[in-house]
Amino acid sequence: MLPNHDDPFSGGPLRSLARRRACRSRRLSSFDRSGGNADFIVIQPGETALLGEIAGAGCITHIWMTCASKEAAFLRRLVLRIWWDGEATPSVEVPLGDFFGVGHGRTVTFASLPLQMSPQDGRAFNCWFPMPFASGARIEVTSECSDHPTTLYYHVDYEQHARIPDDLLRFHAQWRCEHPTTATLPLRDDNFDEWFAGGSNADGSENYVILEAEGAGHYVGCSLNVFNGHPDARYSWYGEGDEMIFIDGEGWPPSIHGTGTEDYAGSAWSPTQPFSAPYHGLPLAGGENYRGCSTLYRFHIEDPIVFEQAIRVTIEHGHANHRADDVSSTAYWYQAEPHAPFPALPAVAARLPREAEG
Repeated sequence: MLPNHDDPFSGGPLRSLARRRACRSRRLSSFDRSGGNADFIVIQPGETALLGEIAGAGCITHIWMTCASKEAAFLRRLVLRIWWDGEATPSVEVPLGDFFGVGHGRTVTFASLPLQMSPQDGRAFNCWFPMPFASGARIEVTSECSDHPTTLYYHVDYEQHARIPDDLLRFHAQWRCEHPTTATLPLRDDNFDEWFAGGSNADGSENYVILEAEGAGHYVGCSLNVFNGHPDARYSWYGEGDEMIFIDGEGWPPSIHGTGTEDYAGSAWSPTQPFSAPYHGLPLAGGENYRGCSTLYRFHIEDPIVFEQAIRVTIEHGHANHRADDVSSTAYWYQAEPHAPFPALPAVAARLPREAEG
């Protein structure tokens, strides 16, 4: 990119580092107030921990967390919630592990631009999405564990500003799941070819819904988790689902219509290799014959999807929605407030990964 002739220090995040900033750098953290090394908080089952409240205008620039518990699938039992500017309902409501980019209650080392799970074994979580606010922010973590406490370490880095520009939108993140999705064509012994690639979907009405939002803003991506527990020994690739993104109430075909699950995530040919890149990746690639846990992500950082009235982000579960897999997702977007109420977060039993059942 050629530099702006009126501003020779524009052109990218590194080049702009030399520019003086009119703000103050601050941090919320779990450091030991006694000066010791117990730099964590303990959240008991059923308890909500207030990580911090920030007064005035500012912008969260980075969140780091790590946590531990003896509870099975505790990363699905912990819920992160964030409110902006005194709003009544949170703009972020996501199980903790899923918020940082990988579902199934699991961790794995991967690196994207906005989200990372870092060593050891992906148990250090980082988020770099900027989160501006005009009059305040509130951050909480709730434990819905049954028996065991959770130890949580955290940093929330932010800037304090006298005011923020009026055109800055608020960050949102929402979690959804279907365990399992409803197959429009159940597999039988005699219909494999039709089930895998036959038939059509000319309205998107049965697609898995990643996000429905009202207002003006832009969608900046998602992580998508699939648990394939299909017992059939034949080719059990879970993809072939086209993304369909409907903008401002449009009908089918939508403005943005894709060609397959792996294509949406920037890969191809039924991938089995774990991979991560700034804007797309496959941190969990599944097991033999694509069974077990897979996680894909696609972040629209260079290509945010803009809406003025509403957006509906969907994807097929298998071609023409023929598959019945456990699917969950976290959507990330920015919009002007107020936002539409989120669907109720499913109860713990409904969001636990299949591996943790029983």
